[in-house]
Amino acid sequence: MSNAAITDKRPSTLRGARLPKWSPYAIAAGSVAVAVGIGLAAGLDSKIQWGLIAAILFVLGTYVIGSRVEGPRQAKDRLATSLVWVAFLLAVIPLVSLVWSTVSRGVKVLDVYFLTHSMGLTADSEPGGGIYHAILGSLEQVGLATVMAAPIGVLTAIYLVEYGRGNLARAVTFFVDVMTGIPSIVAGLFILSLMLMFDMQPFGFAGSLALAILMMPVVVRSTEEMLKLVPNELREASLALGVPKWRTILKVVLPTSIGGITTGIMLAVARIAGETAPVLLLVWGNSLINSNPFEGAQQSLPLYIYQQYGAGAGPAYDRAWAASLTLIAFVMILNLAARGIARWKAPKTGR
Repeated sequence: MSNAAITDKRPSTLRGARLPKWSPYAIAAGSVAVAVGIGLAAGLDSKIQWGLIAAILFVLGTYVIGSRVEGPRQAKDRLATSLVWVAFLLAVIPLVSLVWSTVSRGVKVLDVYFLTHSMGLTADSEPGGGIYHAILGSLEQVGLATVMAAPIGVLTAIYLVEYGRGNLARAVTFFVDVMTGIPSIVAGLFILSLMLMFDMQPFGFAGSLALAILMMPVVVRSTEEMLKLVPNELREASLALGVPKWRTILKVVLPTSIGGITTGIMLAVARIAGETAPVLLLVWGNSLINSNPFEGAQQSLPLYIYQQYGAGAGPAYDRAWAASLTLIAFVMILNLAARGIARWKAPKTGR
C-alpha cells in the first residue's frame, strides 16, 4: 500500500478543539448559580438584578471559555450567539410575566355572566356587572374603522406601487410616514375639534374616525410591502398578453399578495383595538348597553379597563383584569386568524 493511501486514512488535524454540545447549558447553569451567590452575598432582593448578573456572567463566561478552548474566532461566534439568546430571554420573560399576571388575576370573575351582562346600575365599588356593553362597543367602533381605513389604505398602496410617480406620490409617501408615528391623542383631538365646530355630542362613530386615522398608515405600509413582493415578471407577462393594467392589478397582483394584505389589515385592527385615548375623548364611555354607534356615548374594552382600574376598588380591579384578559384573547384571535388566512392564501408551489 502506498504512503499516499496510508496518509489519506489518517484523521484530519485541520479541525481544532471544540466545546461539547452541552457546554452552553453548563455555562448558563454555572452563571445562574454564581449570580445567586453574588445576590445573596450583596443583599440584593430583586430577582431582576440576579437575572442581569447571570446574563452578564453567561456572556463573559461563554467568550472566555470559548477563546481558551476553540480560539478567538470561534469565541466571537459564540459571543454573538450568547448575546442573541440573552436578548431573546430579556424580551420573552416580561411578556410571559405579563400574560401570567393577566391570566391569574383575570380568571377570578371571568365567566359567562361577566361576558353577557353590562354594568347597568352596578356601582364600581360593588361586585357583579360585566363587559357585554364594552365588547359590543369595541366591535362596532373597530369594525367601522376597518371598513373606512382598509379600502382607503389598500387603494393608496396600489397607487404608490403601481402608478405613483412624481411629486404627488412623494407627498403621499411623506404624509403616510408622518401619520405612522402620530400619537393617538392627536388623532382624537383632531376629531374632537371637528365635533366642537359642529356642536356634536360624544358618540361611537367619532371614535371610529380617530381609530381609522391611526389604522390607515399601517394598512398602507403593510400593503405596499406586499405588493412590492409580487414579481414584475407576472405583471409583464399579463401586459404582454394585452391585458389592461387595471385588470392586471385586479386579477394578477392582488390575488398573489392577498394573503399578506389580509395579514397586514388584521394586525392593524389588533393595533387599534387597544387604543384608549381617542375613545376617552370622543366616546366618553357608558355603563349601559348602547348598540347605536351614531348616537350617544358608548363603551369600549380599553376604556372600560381604564375606568375600572381608576375606580380604586377591589371588585373594579378584578373586572379590569378580566377585561384585560378578554382584550388579549381578542387580539390573539385576530393574530391567529391573520396567520391562518396568510397560510390559506399563500401561493401554492408545484412539486
